[in-house]
Amino acid sequence: MKTAFLSAALMLASTVAMAQKSNFQLKVDLKNFNSDSVLVYKGRNVKMDTVLVKNGKFTYSANLDKAAGYVFLSPEAYRGAGQFMFNLPCVPGEKAEVKGDAKTRFDISGSKFYQQYHEVDVLLENANKELRDYEASLNQRIKNGETQQSIMAEYEQKAPALQKAKDDKIFDFVKQHPDYEACATIIEQFDDVSKMEKLLGLLSENVKNGRMKAFYQPMIDMAKKRAEAEEKAKKVQAAGVEAPDFTLKDIKGNDFKLSSLRGKIVVLDFWGSWCGWCIKGMPQMKEYYAKYKGKLEILGIDCNETQEKWKAAVAKHELPWLHVYNPRGAKNDVCQTYAINGFPTKIIIGADGKIIKTIVGEDPEFYTILDGLFEKK
Repeated sequence: MKTAFLSAALMLASTVAMAQKSNFQLKVDLKNFNSDSVLVYKGRNVKMDTVLVKNGKFTYSANLDKAAGYVFLSPEAYRGAGQFMFNLPCVPGEKAEVKGDAKTRFDISGSKFYQQYHEVDVLLENANKELRDYEASLNQRIKNGETQQSIMAEYEQKAPALQKAKDDKIFDFVKQHPDYEACATIIEQFDDVSKMEKLLGLLSENVKNGRMKAFYQPMIDMAKKRAEAEEKAKKVQAAGVEAPDFTLKDIKGNDFKLSSLRGKIVVLDFWGSWCGWCIKGMPQMKEYYAKYKGKLEILGIDCNETQEKWKAAVAKHELPWLHVYNPRGAKNDVCQTYAINGFPTKIIIGADGKIIKTIVGEDPEFYTILDGLFEKK
């Protein structure tokens, strides 16, 4: 089953190198699909084609030398104004069929691989249901007025058991179907390397070392790199570690040294105008900057954009604190120094220059910590 509300995460995948090219075919027939075209992407940013749609129907074919993750989405979804999209592993020599309703649900079938893939799809739908329903109920409770802090506390208590139940259902299915090539696509459901490798160990040798290997191996390699980066971040950003000093250009083009703020509680805010959650958190950050004026300093560290866009964003959002520009890929890239893996990242540094806490994402805990720090004084 594929719903019309799939996440925007785009698959990066490929299989068996050195194979001869073979034709992959896709046939789509959907009700309530009103767009006149579909965009086809391979990977995160590589556009492959634009396909015309008539009365909700279109076909697509490609000569492939290996399986690859493709993304099919409407132009409206690409512009952020619509929600129709689906990810599909496209396999050489196989035929996929998509039928159903674009606004509710649609199913994938076709040749042998896609018959297996349909079973996997239904499995994932069922395995995800309890956790997804629980998360939806929490979102509704927040809308009804419950605090995010209390909701998060409950979630952290209950979610692990629900996640384990979901994983157990997935592993049980793979144990029962070790020869399904489509089971190899489940690896993308996991971020944890150990879970990826556990699933891999349940597959038959033919599947594990067959044409789907190049599909799943990049995902495992990427997860390993991510795990290494997270381990580095734990050490670099750990409480009690002295914050590495650096010098960057401020918004007026002058050198600014982090150590010049020694004696104050400082927040390093790694952000960018391209980061929706960064911008969403700015109003509350401004409130707290005013609340603890003279006691708290915020140093905004711009990441991954041009100086022009950086300066324009500071002006547009009227950000009153200090700002420095971090050149992308520079020798002294502060994102590398501090092992930044996500945005926004806020690192709270004490008056003694040592790290107090690192918060990744827009988390209410950040403000709770600040209140605790200043209430002690």
